[in-house]
Amino acid sequence: MEKLVETFIELAKIPSPPLGEEKVADKIVEILTNGGVNAKKDEYGNVYAYIEPTDNTKRPLLLSTHMDVVGDDSPVNVVVSGDIIETDKSRTLGADDKAGAAAAIRLALNVNQDKDLKHGGLELVFTRDEEQSMTGINHLDFSTLESEYILVLDSANLGKFEISGASYTKLNIIVKTKIGGHSGLDIDKKDRINAAKVIADYVNIAPIGVINEDELGIITSANLGCIVAGGIERTLKSAQNSKNPHQYIARNCTDNIINTIACAHYSIRSSNTWFEKELIDAYKNIADEIKKKYGENVEITIEITEHLKAFEKSDDDTLINIGKEAAKKTGLKLDVSSFHAGAETHVYSNQKNKYNKQFKPVLIGVANIENMHSPNEKMHINSYLEGFKFLKEFFIEFNK
Repeated sequence: MEKLVETFIELAKIPSPPLGEEKVADKIVEILTNGGVNAKKDEYGNVYAYIEPTDNTKRPLLLSTHMDVVGDDSPVNVVVSGDIIETDKSRTLGADDKAGAAAAIRLALNVNQDKDLKHGGLELVFTRDEEQSMTGINHLDFSTLESEYILVLDSANLGKFEISGASYTKLNIIVKTKIGGHSGLDIDKKDRINAAKVIADYVNIAPIGVINEDELGIITSANLGCIVAGGIERTLKSAQNSKNPHQYIARNCTDNIINTIACAHYSIRSSNTWFEKELIDAYKNIADEIKKKYGENVEITIEITEHLKAFEKSDDDTLINIGKEAAKKTGLKLDVSSFHAGAETHVYSNQKNKYNKQFKPVLIGVANIENMHSPNEKMHINSYLEGFKFLKEFFIEFNK
C-alpha cells in the first residue's frame, strides 16, 4: 500500500473530536520526528513543523491542515475496498481533514529526504478545533511564521483551488413598539402598533438569497434564519416536547395582546467587504424606511456580529499561476474558484507573518471525499494519489 494511504489510515484510526486531538497530535509529531523533521506542539496543542531551506534565495511555503474531525471519541473502524476508504458506517471517517494532514506529512518527509532539491523551506501547521470554533488557528502565534504563501489542504474535491471565501456576519433585527394593549378593547387605537406586523413589513422588503456573483461564483448572499414575534412566552417550555414545536407555538400563543416586541435573524456571507458593507447599509436603510412609516411609537435596532472575516481574493496571482503550471504537468483539471463558506483561509488572510507581510492563502482539495461529516463518508484512493502528485509538483514549481 502507498505510504500516503498508510499514513492517512494511521491518523484516521485515532479519534480526534474538536478539543480532543492530543493523541493524533502526538502521532503527527512522532511520525515527523522519526523522519528527521523538526516538529513540536505549541502551548495550545497545535502542531508546528519546519524544514530548513536548502536555498536561501527562494521563498518558504506553508501547508496548513486541521487535526480535529466531526465525530466523537468512539473507535474508528477503517475499511478499505478497492478504490474506496470508508468506515464500517458506525461513525465518520475524518478525511476532513486527515487527508490533508497525511498529505502534508508525506510531502515533508519526501522533501526532507531529497537532498538534491533546492527549496526555500517548508512549514507545516496542524490546528485544533477547526470544526467547532477555530480556536486552534486563533491561538497560533502568526508572528513566528516565515511563509507568505499558504496552501490550506481542506477542500472536499480534487482540483479545487479556491482563492476567496465568504465572510459570515449575523444581523439581529429587533422591533419594539411603545404601547401594547388588548387585541379587542384597544384594536381601534391608532397608537397601538403590533410589532409582529412591523417585523413582517421589514422581512417583506429585506433582500435574501444571492445578492451578487461573478465568474468565480457567489460573492454575497443573505439568509433569513428566523422570525420571532408575539405572545410566545408561555408556550416555549411545553413546545419542546411537541413533535411540531413551530405549529404548537403558533396554535397556543397568546393572541389577545397587541405585541410590543419582534425579532428577525439574518446571516450575511460575502467574499468582498465592500459588497458586504453595501448590503448591511441596505438593511439599515430599510429600518429607517419602516420607522418613517410607523412614526415615533416604533423603535428598530440592528445588532451586527462579525463571526468570520472575509477571505478576499489577493491581487497577487503567484499561487494561481503555479497551480496552473503544476496542474498542466500532472494532468489535473484545476478549478480556480471562490467558495461561499468559511475555512481557516479566512483567518490567515487577515493576519501577517513575522516579516509583517500579509498571508496569501488558497484552499485546495487533495482528494475526492463523499458524504463528508457523515457515517457514509468515503475517500477515493486514486484521487488521493493524484492529489498528492499535484502537491509534490506544486512544491517543485514554487521553488523554480
